[in-house]
Order: sequence, then structure tokens, then C-alpha cells
Amino acid sequence: MLHTGQESTDGTGGGELTVPMAWLYAEYIADELLRTGDLMPPTSFEFRAGRDALALTIFLSDTEGELSGIRVVTQLETWLSLTAYDQPWQYWVRERMTELAAQAAESGAPAADLRLAEAAWRWLHETELLAPDLNAVPGGGSVSGEDEGPKVWTPAWQLGLPLGHLAIHLF
Repeated sequence: MLHTGQESTDGTGGGELTVPMAWLYAEYIADELLRTGDLMPPTSFEFRAGRDALALTIFLSDTEGELSGIRVVTQLETWLSLTAYDQPWQYWVRERMTELAAQAAESGAPAADLRLAEAAWRWLHETELLAPDLNAVPGGGSVSGEDEGPKVWTPAWQLGLPLGHLAIHLF
């Protein structure tokens, strides 16, 4: 028995399942960048945060809809600038998501890629991970024998974004 969905891969509504190739490819590139950097285990929440932040950056920066393997190297500088510490990345993500949602609504085209990007953003924005408190006073409040220092709950995107930025540098 064949499974049929509501949308087709070409947007004609032929009853076939839409494959979100742009999102899946962005996620693949992000995964490869992080694995190449070997910054943390791929099974960790921090790795997922880095992968999702990078995938969002890659997916949303593709304004021409031409994500291709050969252009990855040419896009590294763009991704570095978008993920830099002093950039308002989270506002850029919201703005681009709003633009893409408006385009999808206007065209009536399937938005499977956008739905996956929205799910990734929701996870990054709503999930908090326990991380070292980088604003803590060194040595203040640490218990003897404790080598990790104070920790705070941090939104996942705030951990994933610098991790992704570092992975691009290491690539």
C-alpha cells in the first residue's frame, strides 16, 4: 500500500508527500561542519543546538533557493558573519522566517522546509540547557573540589550559535 500525503514534491498537490530537501540539505551541511570540528559528541544536546543553529543560518541565508554543494565553501564567510558574537542573529532568524512564511502563503506553495525550520527555531528558543556561567566572578562561589564552576540555564540557541561559529572556523 502506498502512502500518499496532501502535497507533491513539485507543488501541484498531486497527493504525493513533499520532501523538504532544502532543510534536509542545510541540516546535513551543519552536521558535517560540526562533526569535522569534533567539538563535542554528536549525541549531546549541545551538538543538536549547534546543528540546528547552523542549519537555520544556512537555510535562511539561501535567498535564491539555490543551496548546492559546490557553493558551500563560498558561503562560509556569509555564515561566519551571520553567526558572529556581535550580530543580532535571533532577530534575523525571526525576520527571515516571517518573510518566508509570507512568501509561502502568497504563492500557495508547500512549506515543508519552513515547517522544519520553524520546529528547529522553536526548540532552540524554548529549550534551556545548563551551561557554565560566563559572567560569573572567577573563583566566586565555587566549592572546593568542584572543577566546573557555576552554571546557569541558557536558551539552546545561545549555546548552539557560538558552537556553530567555531565549527565554521575549524572547517
